[in-house]
Amino acid sequence: MTAATKRIAINVGWGYVPGLNAVITGAVLAASELGWEAVGIRDGFEGLLFPDRYPDGGLVKLTPQIVESLAGTTGCIVGTAGQSDPFRVRTINAENQVEELDRSDELLGMIKKEKIDAVISVVGSRALSILWKLSRKGLRTVCVPKSIENDVAATALSFGFNSTLSFVAEMLERTRQAARSARQIAVVEVLGEHAGWLALQAGIAACADAVLIPEIPYDLRKVAAKLREKAKAGRTSGVVVVAEGARPLAGLDAPASTSDPKMKAALSPGATGHEGSHVIERSGQVATEVALGLQRLTDRETFPLVLGRLAKGGMPTVVDRQLGLGYGASAVLSLQGEQSGVMVVFQPPDLRFVPMAEAINKIKTVPVNSEFVQIARALGISLGD
Repeated sequence: MTAATKRIAINVGWGYVPGLNAVITGAVLAASELGWEAVGIRDGFEGLLFPDRYPDGGLVKLTPQIVESLAGTTGCIVGTAGQSDPFRVRTINAENQVEELDRSDELLGMIKKEKIDAVISVVGSRALSILWKLSRKGLRTVCVPKSIENDVAATALSFGFNSTLSFVAEMLERTRQAARSARQIAVVEVLGEHAGWLALQAGIAACADAVLIPEIPYDLRKVAAKLREKAKAGRTSGVVVVAEGARPLAGLDAPASTSDPKMKAALSPGATGHEGSHVIERSGQVATEVALGLQRLTDRETFPLVLGRLAKGGMPTVVDRQLGLGYGASAVLSLQGEQSGVMVVFQPPDLRFVPMAEAINKIKTVPVNSEFVQIARALGISLGD
């Protein structure tokens, strides 16, 4: 690969995380040390699939001079992909109907036409299967895992998680101050549809009263009992952290919702299966339901708060800047070592390379007996079980 590789491309899959420019910087600087040229593909693969959308072209020239001051900045110099898949690209046919086309061969042809020898893709768990299929069709590619929920399998720490964790923990502390002054219970919903790493670790950092995660079904009566116990000790406020994927224990009714029966989930193909204001967008549903349930069980005023996508913005932490630079540089080193179809993973204390197949269609969830769970219990944090 050292002799053959002269031009690499870098792109970023769907979903923004803080500090993406750090990964790009690491890859460009490492490539430059090898005498390789680096370019960025705009908005995932759309810069190649839809070049006419970009007045300056779908590729961005990347040099050390351009990227060396970007590692700690916000935004992404090459943009991030929409929810597009080169195997299923939506288009309008001759009958003015929407249909999906497989443009993967066309994409590979354009990569060859641009004399791109390999592609480094910064992607989340959902896009890994796309890169794996492209790899099997001949694309030389290495993936860098990004996730603000830290749910990518095979790696201990996904890029972007630490920055999000720091922001959420800070917001929880601010929420605690607001709840204390008003003598209320705050229920804060954070991202985490299938994995509760963000809710659990941020909740520990902020010494929350309770943390509800998808891996441990909750009994709201036990959470309420914990809050009443603390109230008797003179603590008249509380903070409950809930991951958006948290669910009540089987056999228990979910907290009463405030849904509008006139809105039906079947009205939209993007529906969640629930009625109410959360038919299409679930964000805030769990916080609202848990807050209402706790208010009824404790007879204390509660208020829901949703951080949601707010956690995706902001400056990257030093940890993510270092990790991003390391991920980017390691991806280049893997190409130098003739590797392809692999993902760079952080397995402390090293960065290693594993086949993409080890992470495809897998979610890294919180083990119910993990150290973080044990720490939470030792701190007196209720997990609802």
